[in-house]
Amino acid sequence: MKIQRIDHIGVVVDDLAKAKAFFLDFGFTVQGEAEEQSELLDKVVGLKGAKSQIVFLQAPNNQIILELTKFLHPADEPTPKETFMYSRGIKHIAFVVENIEGVVAKVKKKGWEVFVDVYNYENTYKLCYLRGPEDIIIELVEEL
Repeated sequence: MKIQRIDHIGVVVDDLAKAKAFFLDFGFTVQGEAEEQSELLDKVVGLKGAKSQIVFLQAPNNQIILELTKFLHPADEPTPKETFMYSRGIKHIAFVVENIEGVVAKVKKKGWEVFVDVYNYENTYKLCYLRGPEDIIIELVEEL
């Protein structure tokens, strides 16, 4: 078996508009929006009558697509605890940027939590970690 490429990354959120706006600020563009209620969604969720809203966002330079999903049914889910980098599962998305200091200044101005400020990693990369909507962890990377 040989994987050709990653098609998209799915992220489930509660506030679809806020998550969408967050990624649009990073230069993503909307590729499509829809409300989903289907037999396939029922099978994927494991619950009859599942319903969701989805937004597909294309990364700059057509690198990858993010699928943001808000479930309308089932909608009552326990509040997730804060996500830590050492927790199991997919934990962050990394974006290569130019002028990381400028990007971080804009992120801070918008009120997003930067929990590791710009850090020079072995004179190879500048890195920064921030928490976006729904506790999505974003790593910013600038190659030196």
